[in-house]
Amino acid sequence: MQREEFVQQLWLDYMHTHPDLGGLRLWPLSTTAEYLTLVTLNYGPFAASELNPSLAHMGYRSVGHYAMADKGLLVHLLAPNDNSSWLVLAELQLGTLSKAPREALTQLVLQSHPADCQGQNLLCRGRPWPMPSWALYQQLQQAHPLAAWLSIMGPRLHHAGFDCSTIGEPLDTLHSQLEACGMPSFEGQQNGVFSVSSLLEHRFYPAMPQKTVFHSGDEHRLCLGGLALVQKHVGDGHERTAEILLPFHTRCEMA
Repeated sequence: MQREEFVQQLWLDYMHTHPDLGGLRLWPLSTTAEYLTLVTLNYGPFAASELNPSLAHMGYRSVGHYAMADKGLLVHLLAPNDNSSWLVLAELQLGTLSKAPREALTQLVLQSHPADCQGQNLLCRGRPWPMPSWALYQQLQQAHPLAAWLSIMGPRLHHAGFDCSTIGEPLDTLHSQLEACGMPSFEGQQNGVFSVSSLLEHRFYPAMPQKTVFHSGDEHRLCLGGLALVQKHVGDGHERTAEILLPFHTRCEMA
C-alpha cells in the first residue's frame, strides 16, 4: 500500500464515522491536516512494533517516542518524507489496566478473525473483533476511556489536528466559527488521548454523538472522536507544529 492510498482510506473512514465533521465547510476541503492521531494497543499485530515496518514502507520515519504513564500510553511520532500529515500513534499499554478489564479486552481482541489481522491497512479497516456488550463497554470505560474506545472502534484514526497557520485564520476566529456550528471545545490541553505541549495553543472539538449498537442490541449515543486546532504561541520557529505537539518532558529514548 502506498502512503496516498493509506491516508485516503484513513480519511474516508474518519468522514464515515463522523459525518458532521465531513460536512464542515469552514476551510477548504483540500487543507492538509497537520497530524493524524491513531489509537492502537500493544497486542499482537496491532502493536506499534508490528505496525511500524508497514508505516516505514509507506515513507514514515520515527522521530520520537513519548511515555505518558498517567494515561497508560506510549506515543510514537512519525514524519512523512514530504509535507503531508504527520502521524501520532498512541499505543495503549494493556499492562497498565487492572486484571479484570485487561483480561476482558484481551479476550475480545482474541476473537478477531485471522484474515482481519493481516495486511498493511490494519489502522483503517475498522474493528476486527466482535462488538462488545454495553456492560463490558461500561466496565472498560471505568478502567480507561481509551480501552472502551478501542473495544468498539478498533485500531483507528481518533482525530485529525489542523494548524491554524495552514488554514490561514487565527485560532480564536476558527474557535468562534466551530462553536457557532454547535461544536464546543474541551478546556485546556486535552483531546481524549494525549496531553499537548504548552508551546502550543490547542483546542479539541468532540464530534457529535453517534448511535452505537452494542452486542445484544443495546443502543447508545457516543462521542467517538473529533478534531483539534493548534497554533504556535510564537510564530517564528521553522519546525513543523507536529514536532512540538507533545510535551518535551514525556519524550523517552527507546532501546
